[in-house]
Amino acid sequence: MACKLICIDMDGTLLNSNDEISRRNLEAIRKASENGVQVAISTGRLFVSANYYADLIGVKTPVIASNGAYIRDKNTDKVIYKSLLGYENCKKVINVAKKYDMYAQFNTYDSIFTEKLVYSSKFYSKMNETLPEDRRVNIKITSDWDESFKKYKNEILKCIVIDKDCEKLKLIKEELLKEKGIQVVSSFRNNVEVMAKGVSKGNAVGILADFYNLTREEIMCIGDSENDLSMIEFAGIGVAMGNGDELIKRSSDYITDTNDEDGVAKAIEKFVL
Repeated sequence: MACKLICIDMDGTLLNSNDEISRRNLEAIRKASENGVQVAISTGRLFVSANYYADLIGVKTPVIASNGAYIRDKNTDKVIYKSLLGYENCKKVINVAKKYDMYAQFNTYDSIFTEKLVYSSKFYSKMNETLPEDRRVNIKITSDWDESFKKYKNEILKCIVIDKDCEKLKLIKEELLKEKGIQVVSSFRNNVEVMAKGVSKGNAVGILADFYNLTREEIMCIGDSENDLSMIEFAGIGVAMGNGDELIKRSSDYITDTNDEDGVAKAIEKFVL
């Protein structure tokens, strides 16, 4: 059955090691789009960041952001799906992070809340320097988490904890996995990401499938990390990057080249063009 929807992860997949989209990747995506195939960004990043890259590749398909907690139509700006982390879950996560003396950062579709400009917030702050104002991530420094959680309880979608101490992160992840009401994954060895229970990229791709009235067999998903597993398993064609985690490779239907070797383009050329 012909592929009608391609969902592509960003970091470690569409973007190379320099956070750039290669010319070959860009051309393959545009050719697929010209042939009537919908191409969607599916990422753990905030919507405002993902939307910037979606504009770069010239697609009008809805963007899947925050690991599937937020889906927004680029044509109408209509929010197709939104799953809030929730006040009580936010409190659970911050308490575990503080127990291990680590910084947790919470995000809405366009903002990051943090105690200190480190890791994700520092990364986005640097990106903001080269972006127009309407593409920048709002960075909010907070000293009172409870006040922030109450004020933004209807907006916070995801939390991420990043640290160089991967062993300590394993302990945090194990503890969070025991909690009810949350979904816990990682997109790199140095992070733990938390959303509301049931939120995943796979669930989001399923929502897009219904949106376009497609079957799973008409969908290809491409990714590299644990947070991509659900959509790799959902898709009729699940493609793992050559630089991807072994878990993703074992679960995929096909392994393409790395993100520095135009792996996305080669998968599209093989299965779509």
